[in-house]
Amino acid sequence: MNEMNKQSDLKAAATPRTRSRLGKAFVLTVMIFAGIEVEAQAFSKATGLEQRSQQQATATKQVKSYSCPMHPEVKSTKRGKCPKCKMDLRLERAVTSTAVTGNQNVIANNAVAEAVVTSANSTDAASTANNAAGSTRMVIPEVDVLDQNGNALHFYSDLIKGKTVAINFIFTNCTTICPPLAATFARVQKEMGDKVGKDVHFISISVDPLTDTPERLKAWGAKFKAGTGWTFVTGNKEQIDKLLYALGASVSRREDHSPTVIVGNDLKGVWTRTYGLARSAQLVGLIMDVIEGNVDESLTKGTAKP
Repeated sequence: MNEMNKQSDLKAAATPRTRSRLGKAFVLTVMIFAGIEVEAQAFSKATGLEQRSQQQATATKQVKSYSCPMHPEVKSTKRGKCPKCKMDLRLERAVTSTAVTGNQNVIANNAVAEAVVTSANSTDAASTANNAAGSTRMVIPEVDVLDQNGNALHFYSDLIKGKTVAINFIFTNCTTICPPLAATFARVQKEMGDKVGKDVHFISISVDPLTDTPERLKAWGAKFKAGTGWTFVTGNKEQIDKLLYALGASVSRREDHSPTVIVGNDLKGVWTRTYGLARSAQLVGLIMDVIEGNVDESLTKGTAKP
């Protein structure tokens, strides 16, 4: 009897301690699970932010980019003219715009200024790549054209390939810049003498091929005493438009064409541009420089009228 009472007393004494231990264990368990849940929520939130950040960082869209055909470093997202040479900026292939924050875009620079000069039909363009200052990448199409004598020519292979050329853009009904452009070529032709037609070839391309027949070009050239080595070019409008576009001289209105002269040495892979109404001595210096395969930038920036 006494033994049973002792056991009953021990159970009664142990119950509060057991309950206390169980309570503590329960609270600890709840706290552990609560902590796990908080960590899980924090991890989920952090993962979501990271994923959204990555999505923002990789979100892309296509945008238009315009550049100068003679100055590839001149770029714009809008149409306009090159501040250096006044040529119309030409539409490039679409470039990628990457979002780095929710509301900011950085336009990818996909057009590093290249000093490689290539021609559409040149088989050794890589070997003739030249890093001379002022040179730029140019692709010249092999289009069918007519000269002032009515001869059918392939523009690249007959007039450009392996030659040094000076190219301007005119139309015979022009009463503003075209006569001075031709007069400047005439003075350069006189100063360079027999080098014209041998060391350098002049090319005047009509920006109005629907009007400028070979006969009209021949008569117009005669006014400026165009001699051997000075070719006037016209032809099918579609072909001429393709050529003008490739040379960066495409305009919607013929009156808006640029007074630019393109000077290039296809053999040595050097192309540059200058103001077409510059002093004849300056043009002669630039042409002689390009014949040697070099470009003196100081000769490309003249703006003095003849």
